[in-house]
Amino acid sequence: MNNNIEMVDLSNVSQNNNVNANNEAELNANPSNPNHVSILEMYGENLSRKEYVTNPAIGRDSEIEQAIVILLTPEKSALLVGKAGVGKTAIVEGIGYRMKNGMIPNALKPYELIKVNISSLLGETKVGEGQTENRLQLLVDELKTKKNIILFIDEVHLLVNRNTTNMSIDFANMLKPGLDRGDIKMIGATTYEEYEAYILRDRAFLRRFLKVDVAEPDEDQCTQILLGTYPKYEKRTGVKLEYTDYLKEKIFRFIVQMTDEYKRIYEIGNRYPDVALTIVMSAFSLASYENSPVVTLKHFYKAICRTKVVYEDAKVKEIARFKELFKDIIAEENVDLNDM
Repeated sequence: MNNNIEMVDLSNVSQNNNVNANNEAELNANPSNPNHVSILEMYGENLSRKEYVTNPAIGRDSEIEQAIVILLTPEKSALLVGKAGVGKTAIVEGIGYRMKNGMIPNALKPYELIKVNISSLLGETKVGEGQTENRLQLLVDELKTKKNIILFIDEVHLLVNRNTTNMSIDFANMLKPGLDRGDIKMIGATTYEEYEAYILRDRAFLRRFLKVDVAEPDEDQCTQILLGTYPKYEKRTGVKLEYTDYLKEKIFRFIVQMTDEYKRIYEIGNRYPDVALTIVMSAFSLASYENSPVVTLKHFYKAICRTKVVYEDAKVKEIARFKELFKDIIAEENVDLNDM
């Protein structure tokens, strides 16, 4: 028996980004769930209602189209497979962004896209006096009462890897009947390593999915992703990037080039765009730490110097290239980078 049992306090259930009132009414009317415990409300995030500052899936139109076509295919769900850090979750958020803005086929417009973290399902919930229920079983039962729900599960390989979950319940088999009937539509995401190690071994589970390969973006694509993503960091930190569009692209392209495949530390494992976005986020955080209203080359320089994602010898060469490439702006801003 798993000791991870929590008491449900329905008064504290967040209403933000959760399933709509009609679905809640359906759950409350469901006689198979007399305690009205909604796993989707407690642990789900509604990506089709989320507030987006910008398009989260820049340059991923092909992968989004493939996933949507699969979701429109009877009895099939989509499985995004790619290396760590290539933006699989961003693609799903891109689908949510399109759903929110009505940029999807009419057949999907009634649907809601709910993200549920596997880790939040690995336990039991107290549903009554002296009664507990497995959270995934509660989720499967709840989905039977729902219509027009698409479930997104990252690290979906954990559904078929019982050694990892350390649970005696076969999660995959619990989901299979709903997937067969089409009652449950899913988007799963995993890496190639976990796909080959776990999912390929469960042929019955695998045949319910169609695979979408998510490749690492190239230099140009990654630069465009950085240009499209930084407004999100502006909103989060309150710090602005006020350079010209030309200089912004020049800075971001430098960061992309300095984190290319042959300069990254192998053990880090992350790929474009995450490996480059990490440095951009760090620059904004450094500006915020200094109470600066704007992020400048000084902050990007500090972020580059402190990064742990590229080899030290490569970083030394890139720091020298940064000083040369941006020497005019550095002089204009009257910054002595040697003091840093």
